Amino acid sequence: MLNVVSTKTGGKATMSAKNGSIKLVAGNSNPALAQQVSAALEIPLTKASVRRFADMEIFVEILENVRGSDVFVIQSTSYPANDHLMELLIIIDALRRASARRITAVVPYFGYARQDRKVGSRAPISAKLVANLITHAGADRVMTLDLHAGQIQGFFDIPTDNLYASPVMVRDIREKFDLTNVMVVSPDVGGVVRARGLAKRINAPLAIIDKRRERAGESEVMNVIGDVAGFTCILIDDIVDSGGTLVNAADALLANGAKEVYAYLTHGVLSGGATARVANSRLKEMVITDSIQPTDAVLAVKNIRVLPIAPLIAEAISRTAAEESVSSLFD
Repeated sequence: MLNVVSTKTGGKATMSAKNGSIKLVAGNSNPALAQQVSAALEIPLTKASVRRFADMEIFVEILENVRGSDVFVIQSTSYPANDHLMELLIIIDALRRASARRITAVVPYFGYARQDRKVGSRAPISAKLVANLITHAGADRVMTLDLHAGQIQGFFDIPTDNLYASPVMVRDIREKFDLTNVMVVSPDVGGVVRARGLAKRINAPLAIIDKRRERAGESEVMNVIGDVAGFTCILIDDIVDSGGTLVNAADALLANGAKEVYAYLTHGVLSGGATARVANSRLKEMVITDSIQPTDAVLAVKNIRVLPIAPLIAEAISRTAAEESVSSLFD
């Protein structure tokens, strides 16, 4: 049940925030997700023109009055990350100049999140730079989903809500599996907190993959920490990019006696030959959300399934607009 105020005006249902009307603006990164959020909230997408000139410069024009409105811009900064990020910044600037009362950047997939620390003496912290760009463009709030590193919330100097896909995943896992024979597995040491949180929700044991990466884009599974023999294993992570980590992890788990291996991921980046790698792997099924719009190649793979994340985002938007708690969604 969405916690928004609904009124009837001229025979049409409208929704209003606590201090003004709600407007939804969509960029071009994930129009399907924006449409689903719009349908869940029963609010039409604001008419806007987001197009490119002949030299590929981005031009944005808001075609409705947004003065005094509570505006939510739905735009993942997925591939091509730079184009979608620039779209987001220009949309925010256009809304600010159009006198929107409050602008919330809803960024389900926050690109550059893996560049959250210096990896060398003269390396950038690109996630902080992107946070600064969004803030200075004119955003008043940010809403994102399963940030790669929780500390990125602190990169923003404006309120930031980091949503979690775990309730959606837990609901699906409860429907699909016999929980008495399930073991949750973290594909690397860095993801233990995330995997432990989901394991606790379904009262399942936890195992960890000890992984050593020789070079970027490649991974080698070295050791399984925990007894997985006879269990249906569920790998939990935030991002799947090349897919190499998950494929190698599945092989290691099966070699250690696991019955079957599934994977639940929030963001299906799936770059390069990832789809073919997953299709030819020993993973029984890989489940991703639609925080990044799945390509036709992804949808064609039989062992990849997509979970809709729009209901969670819509509920978070409605609570933000009504000045209600968002964190209580995950209690």
